[in-house]
Amino acid sequence: MTDWHKLQALVAGHLRFPGDPGFADAGVALNQRYADVQPAAVLSVARAGDVTKAVEWARAESVPLVARGGGHSYAGFSSAPGLVLDLRGLSTVHYDEDTGQVTVGGGTPMKALYAALKPYDVTFPLGNSDTVSIGGLTLGGGVTSISRAHGLTCDALLSTEVVLADGTTVTASEREHPDLFWACRGGGGGNFGVNTSFTFQTRPAPAGSTCLVLWSWPHAVEVLAVMQEVMRTAPNGFSARIGIARSSGEDGVVSVVGHHLGPAAQLRELLAPAHAVARPYRSDIEDRDFWAAATYLHHDSVGGAFAARSRCTPHAVDDAGLAALVRAVDRWPGSGNPDGAGAALFAWGGAINDVPVTDTAFPHRDTRFLLSLDTSWARTDGPEVVRANLDWLHGLHAESAEFATDASYVNFTDPDLDDWRWAYYGPNAGRLAEVKRRYDPDRFFTSPQAV
Repeated sequence: MTDWHKLQALVAGHLRFPGDPGFADAGVALNQRYADVQPAAVLSVARAGDVTKAVEWARAESVPLVARGGGHSYAGFSSAPGLVLDLRGLSTVHYDEDTGQVTVGGGTPMKALYAALKPYDVTFPLGNSDTVSIGGLTLGGGVTSISRAHGLTCDALLSTEVVLADGTTVTASEREHPDLFWACRGGGGGNFGVNTSFTFQTRPAPAGSTCLVLWSWPHAVEVLAVMQEVMRTAPNGFSARIGIARSSGEDGVVSVVGHHLGPAAQLRELLAPAHAVARPYRSDIEDRDFWAAATYLHHDSVGGAFAARSRCTPHAVDDAGLAALVRAVDRWPGSGNPDGAGAALFAWGGAINDVPVTDTAFPHRDTRFLLSLDTSWARTDGPEVVRANLDWLHGLHAESAEFATDASYVNFTDPDLDDWRWAYYGPNAGRLAEVKRRYDPDRFFTSPQAV
């Protein structure tokens, strides 16, 4: 019989069981598609030593263990039967004004990190959701609104503290455990250990401008096509999400959401070709300092259940492919979730592509656009609605193979990928497997898509 009392006696953190106050918030996946996945217990750690004790205890008791930062794993991998380590207590932020380096607890959410850096007016590539954890963002690479200019989150990483499967703690950097450090820059969370802290190099927070531009549905293909051309020649300081989406009972919407590290006047010039092809019904283009831009670009959703799939492409999607995306969104079967469904082209390139493919575990250094496909439903929707939504998503993913590669972004974790090792890691998959064998030979850290 599992000795949970012994675990509680070993740690300073709080151990919760199903039915206890705060259990769901600390241990259940945010994606309600996986709301039925219930841990046996959740340990909200109070210090890094709790992670060490929990790993040692779990090995001795043969209890599966997963780490959870913000709980945002699209595939629900941050929750599982067994013990969930809630890392949100590891949220200290220490900024060194002499070096410009910041050391961040492994469970720090974006909201706290933005707040801690703002007084110093420094930053590095950060996510745009309050509750996303620094751990998941970094370990999967971390593509953000300033990545075309400043690279990935993991490109700013200098070192990380990792509790390994045997309970020991190591520092991984270019000088110490360089193979583990390489793997922690794009090799995905939950594969090699529990990262209890990260140290990044910051830079001055850049002022700039933002845009939110919306077009009506009949202009979808034309706007998508011209915006891809805009991004082909745009300066690295401009990043954009080019999307089409629809909610039940509503007309489709075409959108461009962007962040430019330059003045609004310049951003208007960049977007002029898209305004010329069709007049938008909303066009908000404004100068904003970095912190106002981060607030403006903040991402919220209704919640509920969702599924997403992604593909990478080193070139623009042609008009036939764009028309196929629009037709698919037109025939979306609908659901009770106002988030609806859609497709988006995230403009990559720039500084992301300046790093050689094998220098970090993140392999998608030739990608120009990430194609993201998603759908959502409410917990009150019946199984036939869920099945119709998933069938729609899988059909669109299959159809999009005609104009985008099978490569996928590991931070948009996809439980339905067939060859996920190649899709996530490409030519780096073999080296990642070697790192796994060295640091976790018994595969203590595992999931349905563990390296």
